[in-house]
Amino acid sequence: MFFRRVLPIAVLAALTAAPAVADVKVESEDDKAIYLIGVSFARQLSRLYLDEREAEIVAKGMMDEHEGKALDLDPQVYGPKLGLLQEVRAKKGLEIETEKSKKFLAEQKKSKGAKVTDSGLIYTEVEAGKGAKPESTATVKVHYEGRLVDGTIFDSSRMRGEPAEFPLSGVIPCWTEGVGLMKVGGKAKLVCPPDIAYGERGAPPAIPPGAALSFEVELISIVE
Repeated sequence: MFFRRVLPIAVLAALTAAPAVADVKVESEDDKAIYLIGVSFARQLSRLYLDEREAEIVAKGMMDEHEGKALDLDPQVYGPKLGLLQEVRAKKGLEIETEKSKKFLAEQKKSKGAKVTDSGLIYTEVEAGKGAKPESTATVKVHYEGRLVDGTIFDSSRMRGEPAEFPLSGVIPCWTEGVGLMKVGGKAKLVCPPDIAYGERGAPPAIPPGAALSFEVELISIVE
């Protein structure tokens, strides 16, 4: 599973100062693992919600360390302060994401065919199934695609080219309820408020704290 807050441009500029960087080929297994370091770093950095000046300071710290220059501070002293900064920015991020989720959910409730359940799940049948409905304890086989409120795909069985199987008792409440409303062969859209998805903790690095989520789900079968 997986986000999208924009990595500040100043940091990207520092990281991609070499003109050839955009043309680097990611080919071997080691290449892919190393590439993932960059992806992971970008995701971690985005959670700090840096402004442009702060991004430039990050870039300076990276370059000073890379070039072996004397640092402008004592890491031993400022390490604990970094932890405090991360806590403050995490709270800010939760507030931002919560507000975005509220607006998104209000819009989705107005969508054609949308039905809102007592839990807050927004359920829209896309294609009616003709088979059985799964019990909440059933294991199901599905194709699905999950998106954040900005449309970013964070997980997709279709992109992997293989359906997923899992017990409905072992997934987020939105899925247990939503897939339980479907019939085999059907397709539906599930829009999940944070409190029946991953809540204030989120599921880093893919899903921010306080995120509403939407899923396009095809119920292929109930696994015997």
